[in-house]
Amino acid sequence: MGRDLGPRDQTRLGDYLDNLREIERRIQQTEARNSGQAVALDAPIGVPDSFEEHVGLMFDLLAAAWQTDVTRVFTFMMSRELSQRTYPQVGVTEQHHSVSHHQNNADKMAQVVKINTYHMRLYAKFLAKLRATEDGGGSLLDHVFLLYGAGMGDSNAHASDPLPLIAAGGAVGRGHRHVQLPARTPVGNLWLNVAERFGRAMERFGDSTGKADVFA
Repeated sequence: MGRDLGPRDQTRLGDYLDNLREIERRIQQTEARNSGQAVALDAPIGVPDSFEEHVGLMFDLLAAAWQTDVTRVFTFMMSRELSQRTYPQVGVTEQHHSVSHHQNNADKMAQVVKINTYHMRLYAKFLAKLRATEDGGGSLLDHVFLLYGAGMGDSNAHASDPLPLIAAGGAVGRGHRHVQLPARTPVGNLWLNVAERFGRAMERFGDSTGKADVFA
């Protein structure tokens, strides 16, 4: 196929194949490291020990899938509820779930901030990769809609309001804005607006009370 492409497309194809091979190499290295360890029969051997390596590998696979139109939609949970993970790489040696119930203790709240900031740095690398990947007349980031967030606004109280969410990508519309909705606005209102942007007008979603209208 490469012989029938123009110089620019040949370069793009070469870059994609090089990227795919690099992802394969990282998976193979992880499998080789883990195959010598005693594991349960139903446990996968391809998950890196390093959280950062694991997240980076997943984001790179997602970017490659988008680049070739293998999928148009994905969800990825970076940190599950009740997570007992620690983050010594950013100075947090207490379990994530434990510090999330900080009881307004300043030290624990600072540790939660460190974890959230660390997760955001990993996510920012993914956005940078999408921005650097050509797609049509722009980049992959120009042609996607991404929503990053959590299920709680206050983990100490298990409160979902106010719920912080970050929308990114060209499909969002005008960016670099901070939109604050009225207290107790159902998140279903946001999904009504997202559905409309993708040509699927809906009257109701979950506990929605109306569209959020946050995208310009």
